[in-house]
Amino acid sequence: MPKVTYELSDGTVHDIDVPCGQSVMDGSVRNNLPGIVAECGGSCSCATCHVFLDDGASSFDEPSDEERELLEFAEGVQPNSRLSCQLILAADSPDVRVTVPDTNG
Repeated sequence: MPKVTYELSDGTVHDIDVPCGQSVMDGSVRNNLPGIVAECGGSCSCATCHVFLDDGASSFDEPSDEERELLEFAEGVQPNSRLSCQLILAADSPDVRVTVPDTNG
C-alpha cells in the first residue's frame, strides 16, 4: 500500500497508508486531517484540495485541462500545484509527499 506524507500548514507531518485506487485527497479526508477541504467530494470542480506535490512524484498523470483551469483560480498556486483528488495511487506508486497550503476553503 502506498504511503502518503502530508505536511500540514501548521508544520505537522502525517504518514498515511492509502489504498490503491484512492486519491491523495481520500487519504486525508478519511483520516480527518485538516487543510484538504474537498467541498466537491473529489469531482474536480472546486480546488479546495489543492496541494503542492513534492518533486520526483512523476508517477501521476499530467493534469487535465479541467484541473489546470481550476488551479488558475486557486490561491498560492505554484508550478508543483495539483488537486489532490486527481492524484490516484496505483499498486506500483512510490511513496508520495505533499504539502497542504493554508489557502484551501
